[in-house]
Amino acid sequence: MTMTKNNGANLLATVTGIALMTVFSIFALHAENETSLLILLAVGAAGVFGAYKSGFVARAGQGLQAHRHVGDLCIVSAFAAMVLVFRNDHFALLQLATVLLYCVVCIGLNLQIGYCGVMNFAGAAFFGVGAYTAAVLSTHTQLPHLLVLLAGGFAAALIGSVLLLPVLRTRGHYAALVTIAFGTLFRSFLEVNDTLGGPQGLKVPGMQILGWTLSDEITVFGMSFSFYVNYVILAFALLAGVFILTRRIKRSWLGLSLDAVRIDETAASTFGIHIVRWKITAFIIGNLFAGIAGAFFAMMTSFVAPANFTFGDSLILLSIIVLGGIGNLWGILPAAAIVLLLPEKLQAIQEYRFLLYAGAVILILLFRPQGMFPRRLRTLIPGLGSLK
Repeated sequence: MTMTKNNGANLLATVTGIALMTVFSIFALHAENETSLLILLAVGAAGVFGAYKSGFVARAGQGLQAHRHVGDLCIVSAFAAMVLVFRNDHFALLQLATVLLYCVVCIGLNLQIGYCGVMNFAGAAFFGVGAYTAAVLSTHTQLPHLLVLLAGGFAAALIGSVLLLPVLRTRGHYAALVTIAFGTLFRSFLEVNDTLGGPQGLKVPGMQILGWTLSDEITVFGMSFSFYVNYVILAFALLAGVFILTRRIKRSWLGLSLDAVRIDETAASTFGIHIVRWKITAFIIGNLFAGIAGAFFAMMTSFVAPANFTFGDSLILLSIIVLGGIGNLWGILPAAAIVLLLPEKLQAIQEYRFLLYAGAVILILLFRPQGMFPRRLRTLIPGLGSLK
């Protein structure tokens, strides 16, 4: 009886938490000036602090783990509510779609850094590889756009496999320096390459999938919706697919092998785990996700330029996974919303956005080094029970 009562309380906490976050997000996107947004952020921070102290966050997390299907249904319902509220707000919907696509890239980075321990400071570069692949293929070929998305992912994975040659020969910050060099080289290559538009970039046609033109506005039951609703829905479906696939990997023996490589390569190799194989697997899959998201982003915004894929953008991606909790998939979405939307709303401090990111990362590292939502440890072996 007590266990049933606790399960009910945890489930209620999960549903309430998702509802409160949805309402807070809607009010935050509706905020029209810096003062109202700062007041809202102060109220939200106080609420989060109280939720942690009262144990509400822990109960909500336990409810989400125990009732995944109910949690997934609540998340889909929250997403549908936000789409309905902002159905005619082009800018808000574009921001929402951008957050979803950045979450896809960050899931790939989490697979590399959080699971396998492979450093990648060039997330924006692989994002850009997918974007420019989509720009070229959608402009100069008749390839279906669904295949263009996949081609963007495969192009990023292919280039990432070439970069693996120096990455696998280094460790730690040395491997990070290799990826930093690649990101700098990628942007320089784009800026001096007139075939790819040089610094001015390239125009990209809108996406069409199976006769569905995403750049056309839609009307349902007499209600008109911005054409960005099409991109938001498809971006949400992409994020859901990548999330489910990565969660399956994490909970399987594949994820167990990746964790072993990250924790101690020497011990893992002693027990017969092929270190190079799993590093290659994590790096390629993570870059595949980034490339698909980049191709999607290019066709959604109808424009690509080198300025969109700088080392600073790679740091933004890293700050998202650090803020949300390295290795925790659930922490990516709220962290991405904070990192991407807050500077857009606080235009008065736009010039200091990187100072804001640096300050947030420093505070997290000092007071909560595992992020806002730390990854829970495995408690059972796959095949003998569920994993936490």
